[in-house]
Amino acid sequence: MKKSYIIYIGIALCLALILIASVFSYKNSQQTMTYNDFITSMNRGEVDSVIFQATQSYIEVKLNGQTKTYKVPNPNSNDFIDFLLSNNVQISYSDSANGSLPAQLILFALIAAGAVYYFYRRSGNSLVQNANSKQKDMVTFMLNDIAGNVEAKAMVDDIIQFIKNPDKYTDIGAKMPRGILFYGPPGTGKTLMAKAIAGEAQVPFYPMSGSDFVQMYVGVGASRIRELFKKAKKAEKAVIFIDEIDAIGKKRGRQPGGGNDERDQTLNALLTEMSGFHERDGIVVIAATNRLDTLDEALTRPGRFDRLIEIGLPDVNARKKILELHTGTKRISDTVNLGALAKSTVSFSGAMLENLLNEAAIYAANDNKRSIESGHIDKAFYTVIAGAEKADTSYIKELDRKVTAFHEAGHALMTKLLLPESYISKVTIIPSVQGAGGFSLSIPEDSLFLTKRKMIANMKVLLAGRASEELIFGSDDITTGASNDIEKVSGLIMDYINRYGMEEEFGLFNSNVLDSPISSELLGLCRNKLNEFYLDSKKLLSENLTFLHNIASALLEKESLNADDIDRICCFS
Repeated sequence: MKKSYIIYIGIALCLALILIASVFSYKNSQQTMTYNDFITSMNRGEVDSVIFQATQSYIEVKLNGQTKTYKVPNPNSNDFIDFLLSNNVQISYSDSANGSLPAQLILFALIAAGAVYYFYRRSGNSLVQNANSKQKDMVTFMLNDIAGNVEAKAMVDDIIQFIKNPDKYTDIGAKMPRGILFYGPPGTGKTLMAKAIAGEAQVPFYPMSGSDFVQMYVGVGASRIRELFKKAKKAEKAVIFIDEIDAIGKKRGRQPGGGNDERDQTLNALLTEMSGFHERDGIVVIAATNRLDTLDEALTRPGRFDRLIEIGLPDVNARKKILELHTGTKRISDTVNLGALAKSTVSFSGAMLENLLNEAAIYAANDNKRSIESGHIDKAFYTVIAGAEKADTSYIKELDRKVTAFHEAGHALMTKLLLPESYISKVTIIPSVQGAGGFSLSIPEDSLFLTKRKMIANMKVLLAGRASEELIFGSDDITTGASNDIEKVSGLIMDYINRYGMEEEFGLFNSNVLDSPISSELLGLCRNKLNEFYLDSKKLLSENLTFLHNIASALLEKESLNADDIDRICCFS
């Protein structure tokens, strides 16, 4: 197939070159001449012949002994022909529709382009008809190539068997899911899982993104949906994968005129095509999203995407397997402990782990090392989390360093006081290229749930940076350094009250189901609780002011502290 593409491209290039050469040759063989120069040539007896164009405002003039012609404005006078005949000039007439070389060239180009397009479409149809045999070689990704997500793998095994042998299930009366919906955070391997299903079943894989169907003109997206399913049906057995399906599958407006015509038509086309599959067709539609709550109910009802599979963040065992998988193609030093690295990368997705090792490999290559060492991984770890350290910090004032030191010391001390089970990996006042003046990184325990105590503790830890600034420098000299902390804690308090129902005053109710703006009552309650947590945080820091000063002083001296340093400073009796 690739060879035929090369032939078609070669033919097209040759035709284009012939067309360009012909046009240039035609232009070079014809020049313009003013009417006065034409009269001068007539008086000298140099004009051999004149061609009148039927629909043009010029005549073509040929001089004696020359092959090229000249374009001369047509005077359109009654005695002009008599004037030419009296000077023994040959006269002829031409129909420009048939005699114009550019028109002929354009017609030739259109015919040639049509021929190339015909053969291209013919070869494309041949590819679809033989998709099973041709694309089997293209899809080589298997489930064994995916580390972690054990539960998700088990849930798709029967789907693979159904694609291979649908009669096995239909003969017993079983109806397999028409669609599978993968949901979970970004970078967890939803696309890889869909590709592995096609690879295990050895069928064509048709990947598309939801944004590919979002068009300005109504009907274009729906047409693309139908074309995609048409290709899959011709292949008889296939996996259709639509990534970011929330781009076309968001909840439709409940009020008249509140929807989007193009998006609604595209979604309706998708639902119609999914309903048209026969029970014995080995075609499975897989979609992926990281915003399950925004999808229209019509997508997740039985008969559509009726099997929902979560592709979540990997646990510690899965992270170790992912690291082992990605280190298989890299040179790793014996000093690197992948088990310890897996424990310290809580909340890392598979994509982040891959990026972490890739950054470490780059650092190792920059240092001219033959293998990745622990120091490279540590440097890459903090680069992924907070960005690379700034090389030049000479512009930073001593007062700014002191404010940053107490701010980060507040986070670290509050973590030690309220979340002793968390591992404080690093506290630094070295600014990064991502705009952070410093950061305090703590690694929480792997857990399926987040308790009310831990949620409150996390919020107090986030507020401790601002509280430390106010304690040391006063309320008038607090800084903008807590902006990111305030943004995070605002999201947490909203989840704490409105999503998880952990605040008794508000009760067990989520106002998001009302599809209405957040009420002033809820906003007021969020602010009051945050102010309460802030005062608690400031009080706890003031009770441990000695430790706060000790951590800040150590940061000003060393710039970065690790877990052992914090444990040594905060040896509570």
